[in-house]
Formats: sequence, C-alpha cells, structure tokens
Amino acid sequence: MEKKPQAILFLLLVFSFGAAQNSTARRAEEFHVGVILDLGSLVGKISQTSISLAVEDFYSVHQSYRTKLAIHIRDSMGNEVQAASAAIDLLENYKVQAIIGPQKSSEAAFISKLGSIKQVPIVSFTATSPALTYDSIPYFVRATLNDSVQVNGIVSLIKAYGWREVVLVYDETEYGRGILPHLVNALQQIDAHVPYRSAIPLSATSENIMQELYKLMAMQTRVFIVHMSPIRASLVFTKAKEVGMMDKGFVWIVTDGVANIVDSLNPSVIEAMNGVIGIRFHVPRSQELDSSFLIRWNRMFRQFNPNELPLYRPSIFGLWAYDTVWALSLAAEKVGVSGNKNKRLQSSKNSTSLDLLAVSTNGPELLKEIVQNKFRGLSGNFDLTDRQLPISALQIINVVGRSWKHIGFWTLKNGLSQQLNQNGLKITGSASMLELNPVIWPGESTKIPRGWEIPARGDKLRVGVPTSAYPEFVLTSKDPVTNATRAVGLSIDIFEEVVKRLPFAVHYEYQAFDTIDATSSTSYNDFVHQVYLQRYDIAIGDITIIYNRTPYVDFTIPYTESGVGMIVPVKETVKKNMWIFTKPLSKGMWFGSIMFTMYTTIVVWMLEHLNGNTHLDGPFSLRQLEILMSFFIFEEKEKLKCILSRLVLLVWMFVFLVLASSYTASLASMLTVQQLSPMFTDIRELQKQGGYVGFHRGSYIEGLLVDIGFDRSKMRPYAPDEFHIALSNGGEHGGVAALVLDVPYIKLFLAKYCKGYTMVGPIYKSAGFAFALPKRSPLLAEISRAIINITGGDTIIQLEKKWIDQNSCQNEEKIDDSGSAITLDSFRGLFLLTGFVTTCSIPVALLMNHYKKDQQKALTKQDEPNKQSYVQKGENGHIQDGDQGNEENGDGDDIDNQGSRGGDRLVDVDSNK
Repeated sequence: MEKKPQAILFLLLVFSFGAAQNSTARRAEEFHVGVILDLGSLVGKISQTSISLAVEDFYSVHQSYRTKLAIHIRDSMGNEVQAASAAIDLLENYKVQAIIGPQKSSEAAFISKLGSIKQVPIVSFTATSPALTYDSIPYFVRATLNDSVQVNGIVSLIKAYGWREVVLVYDETEYGRGILPHLVNALQQIDAHVPYRSAIPLSATSENIMQELYKLMAMQTRVFIVHMSPIRASLVFTKAKEVGMMDKGFVWIVTDGVANIVDSLNPSVIEAMNGVIGIRFHVPRSQELDSSFLIRWNRMFRQFNPNELPLYRPSIFGLWAYDTVWALSLAAEKVGVSGNKNKRLQSSKNSTSLDLLAVSTNGPELLKEIVQNKFRGLSGNFDLTDRQLPISALQIINVVGRSWKHIGFWTLKNGLSQQLNQNGLKITGSASMLELNPVIWPGESTKIPRGWEIPARGDKLRVGVPTSAYPEFVLTSKDPVTNATRAVGLSIDIFEEVVKRLPFAVHYEYQAFDTIDATSSTSYNDFVHQVYLQRYDIAIGDITIIYNRTPYVDFTIPYTESGVGMIVPVKETVKKNMWIFTKPLSKGMWFGSIMFTMYTTIVVWMLEHLNGNTHLDGPFSLRQLEILMSFFIFEEKEKLKCILSRLVLLVWMFVFLVLASSYTASLASMLTVQQLSPMFTDIRELQKQGGYVGFHRGSYIEGLLVDIGFDRSKMRPYAPDEFHIALSNGGEHGGVAALVLDVPYIKLFLAKYCKGYTMVGPIYKSAGFAFALPKRSPLLAEISRAIINITGGDTIIQLEKKWIDQNSCQNEEKIDDSGSAITLDSFRGLFLLTGFVTTCSIPVALLMNHYKKDQQKALTKQDEPNKQSYVQKGENGHIQDGDQGNEENGDGDDIDNQGSRGGDRLVDVDSNK
C-alpha cells in the first residue's frame, strides 16, 4: 500500500509532461511556404539542402516560437510553364503564404506578377535579372543582388588591363539579356567597344556552339565576357578548349552565375576553364560557417543527392537560401497564424482557376516584416530594406588547376584592391592592374594579353595607297608579272618602318586606290571613306587629318610636321637706322658689359688703395675714376703698383678685346651684307592689299582661305608643277603673290626652289599627315606608338633626307639672319672668367696686406732695444760734436757707422708708424 502513492505520482508526472508536450505542439502552428527550384540543377540541389537545414536549425534555436514553417518543395525542371503550374498548385492546394524562388528570372517574372495579385510575397535568391523590379511587381523581394551590380566590377577590370574591345557571350534568355544594356553602357563610359554579341539559344547543340566559337576565333577581339547559366557555360568552355580558344592571347571573364559555384563544377569543366577570371560575391568569414555546420550541411546534401559528388561547402546561393528561410521564419512569427486566412474570390461563370485563387489577407503585413528584417547571416549582412541585399564587396578569382586563387576585390567606394581591411575599405592606392595579384592566363601564360590578335586566317592586311600629286610621298605602279601593286615614297617608307617596329608580325599587301583625280580633296575623302566601307584595313599616304573625316575613321598620330604656311617671294632691304650701332649687342649684353666694367673698376681702385698708390690717395672721387679709366683705355699699367691689379686688368682687357672684335664683325655685317625679307609676313596683310593667293587645286585649303575672308576672285588653284611659274609671274601678271600649302609640301617646294622664296608661318594649325584606320581598330595604339618611336629619333630625319633633300639647293643670301644680336649667353664663359679672377683678387689682397702688417710689427719690436741704447749714449755726451769725433778716428768711425745704421732703422721705424 505504501508504493501505490508513489506509482500514482509517477503517472501524474508522465501525464503532465505529455500534456505539456502536446500544448507546445499545439502552439507551434504551421505556416505554409512554397519552394520552387530546378532540382535537376546544381544550384537547385544546393538550395534544397540549405533550405531544409535552415528550417531545422532555426527551430532548434527558437523552440518556443508559436509558428513553424511548413515547407512544400516543387521541381520546376527548368521550365517556365512547369514553374507556373507549381506556383498555382501551391496557392490553390496548400494555401501558401509565401513562395521562396523561383530559380530563374524568366520564371520569376510570371510568378511574381501572380504573387502581387494574390498578395503573396515571392522571395527569390537566384533571380538576378535587372528587369525584375518591385515597381511593377510589388510583392517581389530579391534576396540577392541584381546582375547590374557586378557590371562596374567587370568594367574596372577591362579598364585596368587596358582592353578596348570585348565580345559578349550570353544565353538567349531573360537572364542572359538582362545585363546587356547595363554592361554596354558601362563599357562605353570607359571608351571600350563591343564589336559583336554572341547569343547562344537554349536549343543550341554542341555543333552549333562549335560553329559560333569558330566565328569568334576569326575576329580580332580576344576578350570575352560570359554571362550564362552554369550548365551552358560548362559546355561552352569545354568546346572552347577543343577548338584552341583557351590558349595564350585569349581572355575569358565569367559573371557571378558561374563564378559563385566554380567550386561545385565538374573537375573536367574546371580544368577546361583554367585561366578564366571570375567575378563573385564576397562571403566574409564568420564563426557560423564552422566545421560543424559544413559537416551537417554535407550530410544532408548526401541524403538528398546520394549519387552526387560531395561538396566542400555550399555556394553563395546556398547561403542566401539559408538566410532567406531565417528571414521568413522571423517574419512569420511576427505576423502569426491567427490572421493567416485567405479570402477566396466569388466565382463567376467565365472565371478561370487563377481567378478562383484566394487572396492572402496577411500578405501586406508579411511583406512588411520580411523587408524590415536585418540580421547577420551566413552570407553576411542580410538586409532586405531596399527589396534586395545591399551592395557588398565583389571578389575577383582566377581558375587555376582544379580550384581557384584570389586576385583581388572590388567595392563600390574604392574600386579594385588586393585586400580589404576590417571595415571593408581599400588598402592600396588607385585602381590598376598593378594592385591585383598576378593572374595565370589561358595557356598558363603570366603575360597580360593585349586583348586582340590579327586573325590567323591567311588574309593579309589590306593597305590602301593613293596616287599622289607629290611622288616624293607616294608613287604607285603595277608589277608587270604579278600585277601586284608597288608603292614607294616617304609615306611608304615610314609605314614599312612602323611595321618593323610592331611587337608582332604583320603581313600586308598594297592595294591602289583607282580614282580620276587623286590630287583633289574630294578624291582623298573618298579614299579615306574606303576604310569605313571595309575595303581597306588601313589607308596610308599624304592624308591630312581633317575634322570631317574623323566620324568615319580613326587617325594615328601625325608623322610629319603640322601646320599650314605660305610660300612668298623675298625682297632686298637696306637697313637705315641711326641707332644701328647698338644692334650688334643685345640689351642683356650691353647691361652685362657695363656692369662688369664698373665692377672691375671698383675692384682695381680697392686693390691700389690698399697698396698705397699715391695717385689714388684719399676717398673715391671723380678724379680717381678718371685716372682708373685711363688705366683701362690707355693701358697705363706702369701706374699700377699692385700685381693683382695688373692681373685683373690683363684678364679684363682680354675679354674686352674679344668683345670688341665680335662687335666690330657684327656691325660690319649689318652695314655691308644685303638683307632679304619676305614680301608678306601675314596673310591678313595680303588680304588687305587685295593680292592674289594660290593653293593646291582641290585641296581643303580652298575652304580655309574662304573662312579667312578671301574673295574667291583672288584665289587661284594650281597643280604642284605650276607653283613655281605662278610665283614667278606674280599677281600682276597672272600669277599669285603667295601660295598657301601644308608645311610638308612647302618643305618639298623649297628643297627645289629655295632661291628667292621663303616660308611664312605656319599661319594655320593643322594636324599633319597620318594613317587612317577603322574606328576603334586595335592596331591604332600600336602603330601610333611605333610612329612616336620613329619621329622621336634620327630615323625620320634620314627618311626625309632621302625623299626631300633640303641641302640640294642652298641660298647664298641670308634672310634676316645677320641682324641677330650677340647675347650674354655667348660670352658667359669669358664673363665668368673675369668675374672669378676679379672677385678672388680681393681676399688675396686683404691677406697680403694683413701679412705685410704683421711683418712690419715684428720688425719694429726687434729694433726697439737698439734705438733706446743709441739714444742713451747720445745723452751721456759720448758724441758731443764733429771735432771730437774726428780726433778719435777709430772710435769715431765705429760710432758713425753705428749711428748710420741706427738712423736707418729709425727711418724705417718712423715710416712704419
């Protein structure tokens, strides 16, 4: 009987525990949520695992929650119709309050519209098309970022590596096309061109893809941006490996759709992708992504996919799926199930099954709670306030071997960098390829590809050459045997020299431009236009860079001197100027000579004054200046007592002699040599005087003269062989007073007719002669660099001497050259010499004077005792008078000798005082 109460108490405890469990189970009401994924795809399999694990983890942490998500997963099989059917089934049969997915942007477009009508939030972590916006579909929430976010990161790479052209390879789907407008616009902002877009339809077979790849190989561009689904991209890279497009020189960039799951791709695909650069979303390190989570995730992945290879870790899509479930679970708990009832619309005779679907009454509140969720998830900061995740850092990776390596980061605020600090800010400086880690490019190359190649199709570069009116620039002919075009001239030699200096081999052939009048500007415009029409790959010759040609072609930098000048006759002039005697020396030379003369005079006076010259006693005066000038002019060196003064004067006289000789020669030249000057020095002067002006028939100079203001009646066209006759006749005899031509043509004319003519100007700034290439041609930069190399050295001088020998005709008469004055720079060395000697003489004189004084003081101290002894003897009467001295002959002589010596010393001492 004593054990019976204990048994009853045990039963009560068991009953109470069971009742508590049932009570908790009743409180956790189901909140139905649909999931639509392509379970046959890798992303779908990863997402299914993450969603299931998220539900399990969330409610193991929040056991006291009143709601619990009831997940209903449907397989869209990658088909829009199947996805729509699954959505209708979930709404109609399971009354789901939210849908996670669908996986594709094309599927999300219809389902999101349906959700907006029925007030059911559609939360997708994989639909990245920028076309999906909450403006048109308010119940669509993107738990990821749209594809346009990565555009700036891709463009920064293109700019950093200096590529000018890219080819876009994309799926012919809503996902593939969605990024194109944003990407093309961003590329245009950095002056990068998209010459071709390769759209791969979903129905394309392996053979179709191979044909498209061969078409891409035949193009110059070698930079490809791939925006495709992982399955289609895997096929493209496998075939690209087969056709040789994964070798040196190629550049492949994949967007986040492939880069985010590159770890999960088939090893054979990864091997084919070696050298590819990828842009992916950066996942910051966190304690939540520890080894225990990865173990549990892989265990569940194997449960759902027993035949799949194990994965190291889930992709970013799996992390977004995990965080999406947590966000929806938190929102469901706040909304609750009490109001979770759908309002069914009344049916009508013509209503469809879509019309009969119920409208969620708690949809608006649920949507509000979803977008207000903010927490730190596995993928980082999970914030759906803007209906999509905030822009974070993008990681740049390089596929190497069977994995990938880190290259750098891109952030909206700081651009490219190698690493991020704790605040996500850039560590290094401005964006450039030097701030990224080294890339191993396709073909295991470490050299940065230049982004283009001349197609290896056996075709030669088609080089168009005109028939120039100036054979020194271009002269064409036909080979009588092969009928091939031959070309010689300055422009041809420069082009061939350019080809030699290119960093790659170029095979080319000349093609003559057949025209009635190749000397006219219209014909040259037609010639340049052939490049635009793709008849030529490049046009070379004496082609002037003109604005109206630039819309059709791009020009290299000029290879000749630029500008437009005038050829005018010269006339003899005689200079009559009362101040001509001042012309031989420049103002600076006059000033410098006067200043050095004054400086030398003052120094000589100081030296003589220190030496005690009696001619210069007293303070400095006009009389002393007169004496000093006589030293300079009449060379009265014997009046100079100081050796330093004579040295200074000697050096100055040498400088003065050289200066005087130069002055005399220059003045004589000005007075005796005939002076030649141009008839006109300004084209405006010619216009005001009503003179006739000539120009090359059919050239653009005619329009230039009209713009300046010349009357057409005063303008006369000529062929190059008529220039000399026109100038010789002059404007009064049917000729012209001046010819207006491009500077290269003027140099050519003066090389033949240098006597009696000269060039004035340039009177107008023109760009010069250059080569014309198609717009955005990759050859443009390389050829321009080679031209800079040629024109910056001796090569261009030698080529011009070959075709334009300016030394063949030398004018014996000088044109205004004799009037050039002697400048101070010409005598800089002599002035430095006299200045140095003059300046150094001062401290030397001071030292010598100080030394002499020290010597005299020492001598004075030595003679002082002898002087005192001599004085004492005189006072004691030892020497009284002359008679006593004569009486004592011997002593008297000694005393006289001593007195004489003592007197001499006294005189010396007195003179030193």
